Amino acid sequence: MTNMPYFDRTTAPAPGGPLLVALHGTGGDEHQFFDMARTLMPGAGVISPRGDVLEGHAARFFRRTAEGVYDMDDLARATAKMAGYVHGFKSKYPGAPVFGFGYSNGANILAATLFAHPGVFDRAALLHPLVPWRPAPVDLAGTDILVTAGRRDPIGPWPMTQALLGTLRHMGAHVTTEIHDGGHELRQTEFDRLGAWLRAKTPAASLATGGTP
Repeated sequence: MTNMPYFDRTTAPAPGGPLLVALHGTGGDEHQFFDMARTLMPGAGVISPRGDVLEGHAARFFRRTAEGVYDMDDLARATAKMAGYVHGFKSKYPGAPVFGFGYSNGANILAATLFAHPGVFDRAALLHPLVPWRPAPVDLAGTDILVTAGRRDPIGPWPMTQALLGTLRHMGAHVTTEIHDGGHELRQTEFDRLGAWLRAKTPAASLATGGTP
């Protein structure tokens, strides 16, 4: 039932710590990035939900009809659910900044939430995203966003990633990149950049020159 609460793994933040939402890719689950998130950002409260849609036996956050072809009605449902889910933790830990990162399908639901509900996340890292729709203009000024990608990624084609980077910048986001010459795989350079970006006090100021779009 897609309207039921997410299965998840969570841990409370240390006093004064942020919340870190970790979103898996297709076929992953709430365990995929949970331990890594705790290592990347010690002291953060980690929130790791499992996608509530099954594609065969693979968990996802929203339905699609083909590779890169999304069920937009279900994406809208999933986006509203994700925003409400995160707001629940914001209410539980008022004042805690909220960071998020997602890989592949997790990056896509994170991007959709950024566009539909700006302000839910203070920082968001999109690892190999694919945004094939044209989002309505929103104000992302003050939001720090990291995008990682592979120039030969067959699932998230580089031209579409370039278009997404332009969209995010046009909406006022502070964008940092980490780009490699491979495909859809996550590389150590991406994890290294993600950890440094998450821990930086002001990612936009200290890391915005990193990477090559």
